[in-house]
Amino acid sequence: MGKTLIPAEPSDIQEIQLREALEERYLAYALSTITGRALPDARDGLKPVHRRILYGMRLLRLDPGAAFKKSAKIVGDVMGTFHPHGDQAIYDALVRLAQDFASRYPLIDGQGNFGNIDGDNPAAYRYTEARMTEVARLLLEGIDEDAVDFRPNYDGQSTEPVVLPGAFPNLLANGAQGIAVGMATAIPPHNVHEICDAALFLIDNPNARPKTLLKYIKGPDFPTGGIIVDKPDAIAEAYATGRGSFRVRAKWTKEEGSRGTWQIVVTEIPWLVQKQRLIERMAELYNEKKLPLIDTFRDESTEDVRIVIEPKSRTVDPGILMESLFKLTELESRIPLNMNVLSKGKVPKVMDLAEVLREWLDHRREVLIRRSRHRLSEIEHRLEVLGGLLVAYLNLDEVIRIIRTEDEPKPVLMKRFKITDVQADAILNMRLRNLRKLEEMEIRREDKDLRTEKSGIEKLLKSEPQQWEVVGGQIKEVREKFSKKTPLGKRRTEFAEAPEHDEAAMEEAMVVREPITVVVSEKGWIRALRGHQTDLSGVTFKTDDALKFAFPAETTSKILAFATNGRFYTLDASKLPGGRGHGEPVRLFIDMEQNDDVISLFPYHSGRKFIIASTTGRGFIVPEADCLANTRKGKQVLNVKDGEKAAAINTVEGELVASIGENRKMVIFPIDQVPEMSRGAGVRLQRYKDGALSDVTTFTAEAGLTWIDSAGRSFTMTLKELADWRGNRSDAGRLAPKGFPKSNHFGRLPEGKNGA
Repeated sequence: MGKTLIPAEPSDIQEIQLREALEERYLAYALSTITGRALPDARDGLKPVHRRILYGMRLLRLDPGAAFKKSAKIVGDVMGTFHPHGDQAIYDALVRLAQDFASRYPLIDGQGNFGNIDGDNPAAYRYTEARMTEVARLLLEGIDEDAVDFRPNYDGQSTEPVVLPGAFPNLLANGAQGIAVGMATAIPPHNVHEICDAALFLIDNPNARPKTLLKYIKGPDFPTGGIIVDKPDAIAEAYATGRGSFRVRAKWTKEEGSRGTWQIVVTEIPWLVQKQRLIERMAELYNEKKLPLIDTFRDESTEDVRIVIEPKSRTVDPGILMESLFKLTELESRIPLNMNVLSKGKVPKVMDLAEVLREWLDHRREVLIRRSRHRLSEIEHRLEVLGGLLVAYLNLDEVIRIIRTEDEPKPVLMKRFKITDVQADAILNMRLRNLRKLEEMEIRREDKDLRTEKSGIEKLLKSEPQQWEVVGGQIKEVREKFSKKTPLGKRRTEFAEAPEHDEAAMEEAMVVREPITVVVSEKGWIRALRGHQTDLSGVTFKTDDALKFAFPAETTSKILAFATNGRFYTLDASKLPGGRGHGEPVRLFIDMEQNDDVISLFPYHSGRKFIIASTTGRGFIVPEADCLANTRKGKQVLNVKDGEKAAAINTVEGELVASIGENRKMVIFPIDQVPEMSRGAGVRLQRYKDGALSDVTTFTAEAGLTWIDSAGRSFTMTLKELADWRGNRSDAGRLAPKGFPKSNHFGRLPEGKNGA
């Protein structure tokens, strides 16, 4: 039997709380994601991957105007030296920097297939080539002059810049998008000319508010154009807080055709919207019959966007047609603004417009100071060298003798002429061809020029106002280079106010107009049958349920419902369930209490008037237009108290009113005794000792009073025959005529709500 060896416990094992370990590691991961991947630096507006791509391309000498190199070479170098992540991720970032429909001012000049606005993918990196643009050159300008700090790369074999000098206001000009851990950034692109104007104003007015800067920066300027339809106050609020959004619409025009025909042409679509996906979405809506105003549409785009939309008829309002598309498709898009960036490259912070510009300006001043100091050290070194060379020219024969005769001429030269080590090396490294009289004059002139330049730099380093003056001059050069007069610098996105359209007209325009028959059961289930049907004998209902209302309407109709709580509710006929099943409860479409019930439903026809009354016999006349409700909660028209309910409604169609109570007493009086109101409790129509009102109706003296019995038969009494029931409002009345229905209802209801 062998012995079982038990390993000794390591002495360096420590017990820690799992929660603490997870918090520590997750926090480290979150900070790494925030600072090393997702959020841009406020100074150069770049994320690490973009910065590494540009610096890698500079090492490959891919300056503007240089020969293109394969993207595969660029990706490989960047991945191997600076960015040890997936090659596809690096290539995707490179491609985006080259797409003129994604980047307002592309940093990379691409050759080959770099994708398109349709959403097609770019070619593989072995097929495409790239070099830097003038914008990228400006971002890197001065990087060899100690303008920024460098840090070791991931393996310590090389160094990379912590931030770029950033002579171009890239953060606002090209924007940024990113999702980190617990935070995100979303900055749309802006116009460089406007950014430079705002920056120059901020130099002169360091305490300027974001709202003041909007005098120069009107809003985003997207590479794909479009129209911003937000109000100025909303835009100002977004820039003042660093958070908000911009409502961007496609740009369109109406093109006239022959014989009064016309078509709409969309020439610009919102930023980051894939045109192919937009067309597919329109096709889906068209097939679902949700675009009833459109006859056909097609994509005629080449290099420029051109989407042609033809209306169903020439009478269609183009504004309403486009509003329907803005509502349903990405022809209107909301672009977020969340200026969450790394301040000084370290601290994530949501900045307002002034803070973002201040961060860039402070960085530009720091770069100027560092470059000036670097230049000053170069001048001092060169002046030291020139001093040694001048000594050599003034003592040329002695210098030559020492060099020829001495085994170690350097220390001898230093001792003999009292020169420094640097000066001695310069003399020894001097070429024989430079030993001519003219060289001495050139040395003296160069020495003078350098001393003048040195004096200017020293003054610059001591004067902050002069430093800001130089920074301002550099910004003016950028503004001139990307002026609004240039094709690249010209503002592409416009501003306008969204036109106001009647919501009812909009909704009606969105529905195909077809005939329907609305059916409501006794228990309140509603549905819409296709077509105008008169024979409803085949319509089935749930057990213990039956037909209550049925009336013809159209899919574009508004359906009014009057309830016992005195409220009117509005339903869209187009949203009613179909007639295949038993429908759905009316309560699903309106907010009505369980103890309330619907008295009647009927299609809305503007211009009519209703007489409505409560169980206490009080009522008034109300115009139908005042009964339309805008919300599910309905509109309170007849005020009812506790224990009281709305009881009756009828269309006003005559000069006389007939009212009947539960006690079967009826009274007839002139309609001019009933006031017209839009809301209230009304006046007493009929007085009761006990009981309540059952029904009310109106009629003309010429036609007489008509009622319908339970069998559907119609009976009419002339005004002469009704003499015993005539009186005034608030009378008690007398018992109803012989043969009047036992239900105490006249059976004449608002148009289209009678039960079958």
